[in-house]
Amino acid sequence: MAELDIDLYDEPARARIEALQRRLAEELLKLGHTVIVEWGFWARSERDALRLRARGLGAAVELRYLDVPIDRLWDRLRTRRDERPWATALVERADLVRWASKFEAPDAHEQSLYDPSDP
Repeated sequence: MAELDIDLYDEPARARIEALQRRLAEELLKLGHTVIVEWGFWARSERDALRLRARGLGAAVELRYLDVPIDRLWDRLRTRRDERPWATALVERADLVRWASKFEAPDAHEQSLYDPSDP
């Protein structure tokens, strides 16, 4: 979104971009390609919907979840912003903390619903 000069917080634009990405990902899966989706999935229901849709297209589905502390995420955001200020949105620490409180981490049962990842 930054590359297209679209405000990170423009929800209608974000929804259109994600819908386009979803359509392109499905087309690639239908052609037998590997697709990495790396956005959203804050809620289990979002992850379930994508997993079931991909499986319906005959794709194997892996879940890669990294449990990273807020302090480490904040350090990464600041570093990225310092290295490429023109390509990153301004995210405040309070935003990060608020968003983290809404995230539904996958538990062991949910993780068992996915195909095993290669090491």
